[in-house]
Amino acid sequence: MRPTSHDVVFVDGVRTPFGKAGSLYAETRADDLVVHCIRELLRRHDQLPPERIDEVAIAATTQIGDQGLTIGRSAALLSGLPKSVPGYAIDRMCAGAMTAVTTTASGIGFGAYDIAIAGGVEHMGHHPMGEGADPNPRFLAERIVDDSALVMGKTAENLHDRFPAITKQRADEYALLSQQRAAQAYANGVIQEALVPVGVRSTELGWGLATVDEPPRPDTTLEALAGLKTPFRPHGHVTPGNAAGLNDGATACLLASAEAAAEFDLPVAMTLVGFAFAGVDPAVMGVGPVPATEKALQRAGLTIDDIQAFEINEAFAVQVLAFLDHFGIAQDDPRVNPYGGAIAYGHPLASSGVRLMIQLARQFRDRPEVRYGITTMCIGLGMGGTVIWENPHWSGKDN
Repeated sequence: MRPTSHDVVFVDGVRTPFGKAGSLYAETRADDLVVHCIRELLRRHDQLPPERIDEVAIAATTQIGDQGLTIGRSAALLSGLPKSVPGYAIDRMCAGAMTAVTTTASGIGFGAYDIAIAGGVEHMGHHPMGEGADPNPRFLAERIVDDSALVMGKTAENLHDRFPAITKQRADEYALLSQQRAAQAYANGVIQEALVPVGVRSTELGWGLATVDEPPRPDTTLEALAGLKTPFRPHGHVTPGNAAGLNDGATACLLASAEAAAEFDLPVAMTLVGFAFAGVDPAVMGVGPVPATEKALQRAGLTIDDIQAFEINEAFAVQVLAFLDHFGIAQDDPRVNPYGGAIAYGHPLASSGVRLMIQLARQFRDRPEVRYGITTMCIGLGMGGTVIWENPHWSGKDN
């Protein structure tokens, strides 16, 4: 007898404050960042028996050191979950946490799980992107990929070449908007509700408590952005101001079947509609969200006009602008990243997918007139990922 399918719901998501690489969390372990997130989910939903959690999937791009040792399982044990709760590690570069969600959600939808924890971590201060990697020489020798494909900033410059209408001025304007929206979101108390305080230690300064994101620059001006250097190409377009930084941080979320959520009186923040991943030329990996979104929409029987809330990972401003231009969306559209994005908060690689989901869930709560939203991101080595969600607070369902 085949199992029946189940609706999958996003119950809740939390994250640590994000730090600049090797700064705020210089003396904090990556796995401990995840542990803080898992424990906070358990604390917020203490009506859920821990032994009923069926899986813990945690992503990391660099799976060595304090991000190694099958981090999903080791984080589950360190969090105090029963030893009967299994876990595993997952890697899809920047979309690690997103893939942890879609993979465990697929298990819930199939009936293999009732409840799962999914998330990601990246400590780029301890493990710079690509540390320990040994790319096969055939990549370049046989021209499988362009040599720029292995440097994300160069792929962003390639996108500017492909879409000359996306000027550096536009990229800087978008970056400024991200910083302004993040500052407003903090002022309105939007961001703080998902943050897990983390005790931090510094040999020089002693103990402290991380309660806010370190990377945002609320005093950013267009003039300051215009004067920044372009490290990936002389007289280029990509700068530290219109791209996400190098960051440390962790995220985690609680997923459940609709039946399990009802059984344990768990809140429903979003309902999963569908998802898709797509491949593109690695040299222009930033365009990946476009085919991934088209694929996800086609499978769900929706169009871009049905989507009224967007959370797009801001790895680079040009990548977001390429997506918006493709779909005919204005770069200052209030439906897009209304609380700011990775240019302001940072992008700890494998953790960022759940940050997008946390902010989309808040959009849904704030905007009951919206039925569908997406979280989408570009992925290293030429991929994109998109997840479509439905708003359980949608006012139209009662009409």
